[in-house]
Amino acid sequence: MKNLIASTFLGLLPVMAGATAIEEAPWAPRAAAYRLTLFMGNLSPVPWDKIEQSWMSPPLGSDLQIEAISRVSEAEAQAIGRALDSEDRQALFEASTAAIASGILRHLDAAKAALGQPKAASEVSQAAALFRAFEDGIKAADAQAARDLGRAWLVLNSSLGSAGVLGNGAQNVDADRFAEAHSVVADYIRANYLPSEFAERKTLTPIPETVVRSGTPVTLPATLPPGSNIADQRQLPRLVLQFEEAGEDEANLPLVAFGDMLFDSPEIFGGPARELGIACSTCHNRSDVNRDFFIPGLSSHPGGMDVDGSFFNPMFNDRVDDHLDTPSMRGIRFTAPYGRDGREPSLRRFIRNVIVTEFAGKEPTPFQLDALEAYVKQFDFLPNPKIDRAGRLTDLASDAAKRGEVLFNTEFAGLGDKACASCHTPNRQFRDGLTYDIGSAEPPFPGGTPTAFETPTLRNVNFTAPYMHDGSLPTLASVVDWFNDTKQLGLDEAQRADLSAYVEAVGDGEEPYQVFDGRDSVFRLSWEELTTFASTLDTLLPMQDAENIALLVDTVAPDLAADASVMVNQTSKPEIYEFSNILRAVGDASANGNWGEANRQWELFKVMQAEIDERMF
Repeated sequence: MKNLIASTFLGLLPVMAGATAIEEAPWAPRAAAYRLTLFMGNLSPVPWDKIEQSWMSPPLGSDLQIEAISRVSEAEAQAIGRALDSEDRQALFEASTAAIASGILRHLDAAKAALGQPKAASEVSQAAALFRAFEDGIKAADAQAARDLGRAWLVLNSSLGSAGVLGNGAQNVDADRFAEAHSVVADYIRANYLPSEFAERKTLTPIPETVVRSGTPVTLPATLPPGSNIADQRQLPRLVLQFEEAGEDEANLPLVAFGDMLFDSPEIFGGPARELGIACSTCHNRSDVNRDFFIPGLSSHPGGMDVDGSFFNPMFNDRVDDHLDTPSMRGIRFTAPYGRDGREPSLRRFIRNVIVTEFAGKEPTPFQLDALEAYVKQFDFLPNPKIDRAGRLTDLASDAAKRGEVLFNTEFAGLGDKACASCHTPNRQFRDGLTYDIGSAEPPFPGGTPTAFETPTLRNVNFTAPYMHDGSLPTLASVVDWFNDTKQLGLDEAQRADLSAYVEAVGDGEEPYQVFDGRDSVFRLSWEELTTFASTLDTLLPMQDAENIALLVDTVAPDLAADASVMVNQTSKPEIYEFSNILRAVGDASANGNWGEANRQWELFKVMQAEIDERMF
């Protein structure tokens, strides 16, 4: 699946085609700042300070650690600065667009003047890097121009000439061809990104000005700005499922298997989330946390985001920049209520809220909610031999942790004559199911009532940094320090170290990350999961459930094809494409009501799976 495969990549394209992320080249600083400006300029409210930072500091996702503003002319920098100071979206769009367009023209003019010299190639390369900021808008809005411009860029590069290698393969400069291609690009840029006057933009996009003024409706694919990371995870969490630990095959649990597929499916979400390939598992990868998840403008730091902003579901926008740290879902059947603020007593209602409210998906069917709930309730904690079933430390814990256990159970006046253990109750999975205002959030207005947050479990907490509801504290030791300082606990340095050692002992877990070796590859793990998802067709086809068959096929078939690119055994890659196409044929026949053909294709799928299974790694 996407989060398994994407863990091997370094980044992702801002436009996702399907559910599997692919590697993205770094952006030129000016182009990165421009795309960050467009993305964040469309948020409501606009985070002006973050847009300014993208120009005044090295922008996220750029290839060079230099300020974007230093690469534009003085007049262009002043225009951008005035727009930022006045918080004028239209003025900012015009100034930043003109800065990118003018930069393209300056680099192309410099290349023309340097034809025959190595500098010419560098200048064309820099012009192309800036043109990238407009490219997807042109492709979406003006297909013929996109083709013409693509050919022009090829000519620009091929007409520069080359000295060859040791005198062999030398090519002469073709100034006439260069000039012709130069005119094609320059004329289009001037007409569309340096017009005498820009049309008013409700949404800031790189759509060409001539198309905007024509009134032609254009649908741009959802994009994320440079510096985003929704799928790359440095260490893949180990998934502990109750039924697997008991030796049961998920294929024998069709409701759970279908819920597993839904958890990995962008198809249950709406709008940008679905287009970008975001699923439940994007943030809660393999039941834990994707600690590298980050979207500029939505995330204040990796591992979470503002889930009630304007990007994914404008109807749910609370117009407050309130980043929430992503909680782990390990042992979720024990951790009601749900949501950082404990707003949902029911896991089923919470799942529905995430789909419909946070990510603008359509109302899930009762069957889909049954399946998702059945699957996530299988998530268990990582085993931890340092604590027993009652939550007490075992002999495997350190002496410091045992001293900390005493402190953890000690009542403090600053805690209202309660102990840490009063809320993080050891024999209740180190939580009590209640919400508290501990002073970690500010009131919404002077004299207002601050949000109370539920007591999080401490089990496996070592692997979910940063901490607190907003991820504001980087380590467990800093959490201990925060409580000591804000609640006047009076712990000295040694006691704080002991208390930290105790929390770390409780928060530990065996083999927290997936290990891959030889045939046990990233693709093999994905293959086994995807084919298990497909096994639910044994249940769905007899039910003639065309809706859920389509959802399954639209999730599994493209992932099978995309994931083939990272197979260790590349000789079997063509078989994966054939395998994916058979599954597509099941979906097509189902959609047409041809159940005999759907069943025939499904039998072909199972036969092929048995034949090729051993080669799939």
